Amino acid sequence: MKLRNFAQMTVEEICCSLSEAVPCGEELVHLSADRRTGVRRLAERCQARCDRERRERERLSAMLSYERAARENGFTTIAGVDEAGRGPLAGPVVAAAVVLPENYYLPGLNDSKKVSPAKREELYLAITETARAWSVAVGEVAEIDNYNILVASKLAMARALVSLAVAPDFVLLDALELEGLPVPQLGIIGGDSLSLSIAAASIIAKVTRDRWMCEIDKLFPGYGFAVHKGYPTTLHRLAIAKLGPCTMHRRSFLLLPEEKK
Repeated sequence: MKLRNFAQMTVEEICCSLSEAVPCGEELVHLSADRRTGVRRLAERCQARCDRERRERERLSAMLSYERAARENGFTTIAGVDEAGRGPLAGPVVAAAVVLPENYYLPGLNDSKKVSPAKREELYLAITETARAWSVAVGEVAEIDNYNILVASKLAMARALVSLAVAPDFVLLDALELEGLPVPQLGIIGGDSLSLSIAAASIIAKVTRDRWMCEIDKLFPGYGFAVHKGYPTTLHRLAIAKLGPCTMHRRSFLLLPEEKK
């Protein structure tokens, strides 16, 4: 690769060139040794960006350790599963299953709780476009009330796995294990922060559920579902006290603090 001769460029020209191509190590050395203050500052910014990218690659590689271990044991189609919506007072619990390509790399991918709503939407689009397969399923409000939230969550997870376009031969889950699963599985405590496949599933589940709660808000106005997504905020509890519960509310949950169960 031919090195760029930064010594013959103006600071503005160097800035433009660096925006088109990241400098290699030798180029960075030359930039750092340049006598012009503006060029050395550009070198510092480039070095900082390279350091951030290196750390991100290391983080994402570490989050593939469970997937690598499964592949070393002969498994090839590894699904990550997670859910969103176990804590809200209203709406379904949503589960997602995702099968990622080997050595998957998506900067910023993390547990949905550690990612901003705007970034979650961005990651959702990238995951749905690049995953080998993905699916979502729900545990309905009636199932939450008739059984319990744990059972409904497991039902949603099992449904998401069955809905995948490719059948997994190994499943990674966040903390839980599913009864009757026909393939080996591993429940990982804090899995959405430790496994990239589970993290991807957490993003898909969270974005899907948030979008659905925005639609539910249109059907049941006044509760603020588009704002709090059904979680037990003060705004939500005040709305329940004023309007009473709707059909989307989980009657088995403590909707108002003074209720007795």
